[in-house]
Amino acid sequence: MNMTSKPHVLVLGAGFGGLELTTLLSETLGDGVDVTLIDKSDAFVFGYSKLDIMFGRSTLEAERMPYRNFLKPGVRFLQQTVTAIDPAARRITTDVGTHDADFLVVALGADYDFDATPGLADVNEFYSVAGAERLRDVLSTFDRGKALIGVCGAPYKCPPAPSECALLLHDYLVNRGVREECEISFVLPLGSPVPPSPETSQALVAAFAERDIKFLPNRRVVSVSADQNIALLDDGTEMPFDLFLGVPKHRAPHVAVESGLTEDGWIPVEPRTLETKFPNVYAVGDGANTGTPKAGVFAEGAARAVASDLIAKLRNSGKATPYDGSGSCYIEFGGGRIGKVEVDFFSGPKPTGTYHEPSIAMRADKEFFGSSRRTRWFAM
Repeated sequence: MNMTSKPHVLVLGAGFGGLELTTLLSETLGDGVDVTLIDKSDAFVFGYSKLDIMFGRSTLEAERMPYRNFLKPGVRFLQQTVTAIDPAARRITTDVGTHDADFLVVALGADYDFDATPGLADVNEFYSVAGAERLRDVLSTFDRGKALIGVCGAPYKCPPAPSECALLLHDYLVNRGVREECEISFVLPLGSPVPPSPETSQALVAAFAERDIKFLPNRRVVSVSADQNIALLDDGTEMPFDLFLGVPKHRAPHVAVESGLTEDGWIPVEPRTLETKFPNVYAVGDGANTGTPKAGVFAEGAARAVASDLIAKLRNSGKATPYDGSGSCYIEFGGGRIGKVEVDFFSGPKPTGTYHEPSIAMRADKEFFGSSRRTRWFAM
């Protein structure tokens, strides 16, 4: 511990994991601990809101939650960019200065590796906020031709999102009266849209077939030519397109790789405690190899386990509650209907999923998921 009266917990990244972790520490320990939360951005946006922005159902301004509204006792937010991590010393360097910690939690998420797919930077992608905003304007001019949704690598954030994009694109083109002049194809480097839940995957594949969306599983986009409007797949197939909607390959942030935290591209952790190989250093969220999907709800669950462990250590009493590896994802099926899949990765010998059929009523559940966190974290 440091020589001051309060231990210092340093959390890198203010996504689902960082926000929930620091909120729990504040609720439980208040001013009894110094918590610093660092993020390079000035606002938080739910990942699923990118589809709403892209299809013109919302605006970035409506979806932004400024970090200046994240006000918790005992927690200090700093908008800084992490430039170096020394996990052995638990010392962080940013573009502003250095920070030392008694406990360090790396929740920096995953970055997009555009260089891994030649030509991808020259076409459209919808996994970044900026990319979703650009596509909103591009989509309004797409009246005919071939639309190709291409995933360039796995794992990737929010596994159902590319499937949702295909179904919502169908609705968008129908509403504009141009669907018959357009083709939609979807390339996915997985055998099914949601592998842990065959029932969910079957429902999505059936929805693709009903809407004449060409689904190509177990294929990956390896390069894109913006000049020729051709995407090359890993089996050598060339797919022409008039509109490309890409999902970039993901990777751990360079600063995490350079720190020595990663192995095989991601940060290895003890699945139940999220501890790394460095004492009092944890990793949660998309950058950690937890054995669960890269999605906000799983980062949030992992953060609860880390908070429990930290609280037990700081109080020197009680028992930590381990990460249970479970979570649920809402899935937009189009037509205003939303389904849900609940997945459990740790309870049995293999992951299991429970599928809830899409309905209009499920939209209220999804909206509550967002509004409850907006209120809990930002009092908005």
